[in-house]
Amino acid sequence: MIGKLTGLVDSTGDDWAILDVGGVGYLVFASGRTLGLLPPPGGGATLWIETHVREDHIHLFGFADPAEHDWFKLLHSVQGVGAKMALAILSVLSPHDLVRAIAAQDKAALSRAHGVGPKLAGRIASELKDKAGGMALGPVAAVNGSGKAAGGAVSEDAVSALVNLGYRRTEAFAAVAKASGDLGSGASVEALIKAGLKELAS
Repeated sequence: MIGKLTGLVDSTGDDWAILDVGGVGYLVFASGRTLGLLPPPGGGATLWIETHVREDHIHLFGFADPAEHDWFKLLHSVQGVGAKMALAILSVLSPHDLVRAIAAQDKAALSRAHGVGPKLAGRIASELKDKAGGMALGPVAAVNGSGKAAGGAVSEDAVSALVNLGYRRTEAFAAVAKASGDLGSGASVEALIKAGLKELAS
């Protein structure tokens, strides 16, 4: 089983790259994010690899870092999410953005990926919220699926107010979570909104 490849970039396409490792060209499917991080042809690169073996083919999926590889496996574990769809999601959301989107249950962010409708986005957010909880996230690292932060509850009213002002739910959730941690559990909704706006403007 191949776990990692290091070689020279031979060529790239919309969703693939050929990595020349000691004269052998490996066709590796990858997200737009990973492909965008590769050097021009002739440059050296390392990709973490997920190998899928089927009766009629062997496919290699490559990732710029272990975090993206972990998310690929998590996404692929959700019913209805195949390998290509998992790459499509990783093409529009980095691992960091995915943790935030799932912590905030932001279905709209997940639906930005090609082929992901509202129903599937809801399933992804629901099934992965507990698995995503252990991944590092900065201001919302302590938030779990119930909407609670270390400093107290993340106010849904404050999040909704920021969303109504035009901010994405993921951004609003992260800002309110940060404000809640800074101000403590006794903070009013108004104080959380003001602190959240300040966080979003910084």
